[in-house]
Amino acid sequence: MCQYLKYVLNTDINTDGPMRRKLVDKNIRKIQKNGHSYAITIPIEMIKELKWKEKQKVVVKKRGKGITVVDWK
Repeated sequence: MCQYLKYVLNTDINTDGPMRRKLVDKNIRKIQKNGHSYAITIPIEMIKELKWKEKQKVVVKKRGKGITVVDWK
């Protein structure tokens, strides 16, 4: 099981069924340090909707106080 899925399944305190992140919080992400870089996960629903694949190149641009991530094509 991937690390992200383990995190999602363990984030809610609901004891009536599988532990899942509340729908309101599903797009909230933490910045994680990965060597000398930082990483943010993207919700699988967005990846599927955009039809992005593993190891696909993307462009990250600074926009004001935020960023945008777009396909490299």
